[in-house]
Amino acid sequence: MAEITASMVKALREKTDAPMMECKKALTEAAGDMARAEEILRVKLGNKANKAASRVTAEGIVGVHHSADGSIASMVELNCETDFVAKNDDFQAFARALSALVSEKAPADVDALANLALDGVSVEERRKALIGKIGENITVRRFVRIAGHGRVSSYIHGGSRIGVLVDVQGGEESLGKDLAMQI
Repeated sequence: MAEITASMVKALREKTDAPMMECKKALTEAAGDMARAEEILRVKLGNKANKAASRVTAEGIVGVHHSADGSIASMVELNCETDFVAKNDDFQAFARALSALVSEKAPADVDALANLALDGVSVEERRKALIGKIGENITVRRFVRIAGHGRVSSYIHGGSRIGVLVDVQGGEESLGKDLAMQI
């Protein structure tokens, strides 16, 4: 039986983003074979995602992205099971990445978004990997993309649970934010 070192576990964790103990178990099961351990983790994390799929996702956040010139903005609602997970850095980064992808690619619906590539893998695969890592169901509920006639401003209410996008033509930049806050 091959000796499983901490550096092997670390390397597998960096590649798969899976929990440390899951990486160690996969390496043990694969007798130290890194490629086989990756496959084992892919199957296990996929099974976790399938088991979690039936659980209700009533918490979450909205992620917002603005184009450099402010003419395009998008907002994505990403849901999870608990407010604790909604505060997780990886969960929040995923929401931001999704909103940037929506701004850039303008998918037609949530299914189209799930099929887009994000960092070399599909959004759906990234979502499943995040479910495996965090241990809760995660769903993309909806999104909106606005290609404005002026500057698109946004306001995200405390806790990042409620957000507004508004297209404003003319006036100061602060006008858009003030209007969005009142909406």
